[in-house]
Amino acid sequence: MTDPLKQAHDDLAQAEKTADDDDIREEIRETGDAFRDYVVGDHNPDHAILDEHLNTLRQVREDIEGDTKERVERALEATENYREDLEQA
Repeated sequence: MTDPLKQAHDDLAQAEKTADDDDIREEIRETGDAFRDYVVGDHNPDHAILDEHLNTLRQVREDIEGDTKERVERALEATENYREDLEQA
């Protein structure tokens, strides 16, 4: 079930490398680190937590372009797909 979050983490790791802005890079890093923790940890995020991550990535997406934007968009898509499969609380 965490495969989409692993994919999102991998995409964000690449996006972090290509981001031009330090603040954007930090937002991407923090979100990617959270996804890594879900993949390797024994806990899964709930809808509210994922919504926070999705909102962060949507805001970041507005301020980037090129390869970085494509990678963030792939991470967004993977995370949205993962979220759809979560049971509602």
